[in-house]
Amino acid sequence: MRCKEPDSCGFAAALQAIGGKWKTSLLWELHLRPYRFAELRRLLPGVSEKVLTQQLRQMEADGLISRRSYDEVPPRVKYSITPLGFSLNDAVTVMSAWGKHHEAWKSQRKAA
Repeated sequence: MRCKEPDSCGFAAALQAIGGKWKTSLLWELHLRPYRFAELRRLLPGVSEKVLTQQLRQMEADGLISRRSYDEVPPRVKYSITPLGFSLNDAVTVMSAWGKHHEAWKSQRKAA
């Protein structure tokens, strides 16, 4: 599939939306249920608070997740997936299946 212009097919925009080490993992976790920031941090060992904050903000700006702040003391914030984010999860699932298939192909190739 060839695109005439750099992103006329939308692939670069899709990759930008899920680009980043943690975005696909966040998308997967949030499709299960809403989470608080600390819960997400525990679910993703190795992610720093700074990177998690950045990726959540980018995903919110892209319309993939929503952030709900409760007027309480102490402050409480929950993140949840939007319908747009949920639809992207479908595409990521297909890409994941392709990746597994490709890894199996590479393993068979090495064994031969």
